[in-house]
Amino acid sequence: MGGFHAVAYGKTSRNREEKMNILVLNGSPKGENSNTFKMTQAFIDGVTATQNLSIDTITVSQKNIEPCRGCFCCWEKTPGKCIIADDMGGILDKYIQADLVIWSFPLYYYSVPGILKNLIDRLLPLSMPFMRERPDGLGSGSHPPRYDLTGKRYVILSTCGFYSAEGNYDGVRNLFDHIYGKNNYTSIFCGQGELFRVPELRQQTDEYLKLVTQAGSEFIQVGIKEETETALQDLLFPKETFEEMADASWNINDTGEDEGLRFTRQMAALYHAVDDKERVLEMYYTDTGKTYQIIMTDKGHTVLTDNFHPFTTRIETPLSVWQDISKGKISGQDALMQHKYRVHGDFNLMLHWDDYFGGGPARGKSIRQNKPEKRSLLFCIVPFMVFWTVINLLPEFGAYIAIIVAASVPLFSHSFALTRYDTISSFSVIALSIATLFLPLHLVLAVSYGIFAALWLVSSLCTKMPLSAWYVAKNYGNEAVYDNPLFIRTNKIIDIGWGIIYAVCCLLMATGFYMYAILVNTVGTTAMGIFTIWFQKWYPAYYARKIN
Repeated sequence: MGGFHAVAYGKTSRNREEKMNILVLNGSPKGENSNTFKMTQAFIDGVTATQNLSIDTITVSQKNIEPCRGCFCCWEKTPGKCIIADDMGGILDKYIQADLVIWSFPLYYYSVPGILKNLIDRLLPLSMPFMRERPDGLGSGSHPPRYDLTGKRYVILSTCGFYSAEGNYDGVRNLFDHIYGKNNYTSIFCGQGELFRVPELRQQTDEYLKLVTQAGSEFIQVGIKEETETALQDLLFPKETFEEMADASWNINDTGEDEGLRFTRQMAALYHAVDDKERVLEMYYTDTGKTYQIIMTDKGHTVLTDNFHPFTTRIETPLSVWQDISKGKISGQDALMQHKYRVHGDFNLMLHWDDYFGGGPARGKSIRQNKPEKRSLLFCIVPFMVFWTVINLLPEFGAYIAIIVAASVPLFSHSFALTRYDTISSFSVIALSIATLFLPLHLVLAVSYGIFAALWLVSSLCTKMPLSAWYVAKNYGNEAVYDNPLFIRTNKIIDIGWGIIYAVCCLLMATGFYMYAILVNTVGTTAMGIFTIWFQKWYPAYYARKIN
């Protein structure tokens, strides 16, 4: 028994003003809890960007669909109608009326789940009994369609538990090739689909689901773009990483591993070497009293349960807290600020955690992501530095030089993203340079120090993002660090220090102590620069060691 539904892909007999009917057949026994259905929902989100749609989702596991009896009554006694009185009759009606049919199912033993195969078998009333040659030459014969299905479009969405979909969907492709004809349907097959149910990996899987949404949006308009199709074939994680995580995810084992060790092995599986330096991450779970180590090298990783090495970084945390962090229930930064865990040793590992435990570089090769914006503090401070220098050395021409330098900032910043502080700095220097032509020099210099001090102090005390944070974020994961309260607090303290230095210069200059102002501007800024470099490393590590 079988049939070939003739289609004219990309054509439609539906009036543009009519509502487009979409039928979603969720063939997973898990229903809406299916990993594949998460992907299907993402695809539908993209599709629904188009207006005037009607979406009907059928959860096959909740329907009464008996197996086909092979009686052929739908061909002879009741043409086009099955004699079995169950839910399939209504499904066939919706199938015929649908402009787009989306099949959603997980790979079960290299084919479709049994409940979905029942539904497919019951599509027989859609075909006529007569034997015909297939137009695509597939197989040794077929049956012509009973209804005019011209213009219908079909999408097959499926996930599997292997590291890759490649080579595992031959049976599925062959099945739907026979049903619809080769190249008459669109398919997205995703390996590592089991990861969609792991909260700890939501950051990585959400990235893939966003791409699926993009594919849905493209499909409903002009068709999925080639570069999107290529990106959809990228692995979520490298083969070795995925298989190690998958093996560690099962709650059964023959080694007697406890939950903490199993969790540590899963975390270690995400490790990706970023340099050739060896590190030892020690995890002490305070609620279980167990300690484990992850030896991290450029060759890979090893999990130790005894015979420990001297640690590089030690994290003391309840296992439940670290699991909540990995599941996204609480951010690691917030948990640290609340002293829910402590860190000893090299804190640099914590600052670059995602680099080491982001799962490796498998994804992102084809996905087009926005590049992080480059910023440089030089565009903020150089105009003032030039102004203070040339105004004192070249009183007659210094103002013009400072104006030219400040006005040239946009010309030299074409590959950088200017911040509001860069803009304020340039406009301030231009205004101050013009002021020197009409006002006493010492007064203008005092005001210039005051303005520069205000940039640091106001940004630190009155805004969420202190001035320095805009420029050093690239060293700590770019924009992602903007939500890190410890990063913000560290930079606020630093900016207050810089603001005080220049406020003192302003006060000294305004009261006539010019030489002291120059001394503070020279010695004070040098000392503050050294303090900044030290404090950026010391304070986060100090805070991480504190307890309530």
